[in-house]
Amino acid sequence: MTDPLSTPPVPAREARRSIGALLADLPRIVTELIQAEIASLKAEVSSKLKSAGIGAGLLVGAGVFAFFATLVLLAAAVLGLATVLPAWAAALIVGGAILLLAGILAGIGIAQLKRGLPPTPTETMESIAEDIRIVRGESKGSS
Repeated sequence: MTDPLSTPPVPAREARRSIGALLADLPRIVTELIQAEIASLKAEVSSKLKSAGIGAGLLVGAGVFAFFATLVLLAAAVLGLATVLPAWAAALIVGGAILLLAGILAGIGIAQLKRGLPPTPTETMESIAEDIRIVRGESKGSS
């Protein structure tokens, strides 16, 4: 903590900035605002595209597992028709487990795709609209 008595007083003219100084700073402030909004836009779109990519990858994985499950189920059908031994039952259990795994991956992949699509930067667009309202001097509910 500094002692308020030891700090030299700031003259009233220096404490308040003139309108001219504020207007001179306006281009810099607007530029910084635009740069911040562009950075926000990039981050939001990148995040949504990443979620969409993960979802698409998981759907491809689900398709691969579904393909292998189909092969196993075909082998189980062949074994079941060929003989009455318990080998076919084991093949059905393995095929069912692979199909269950494919279903889980497909559900997760669809959820990821829904989270990432469409990759429109909604939060940034709302923030820009709010900035425009503030610059125009409008309140949030007046538009």
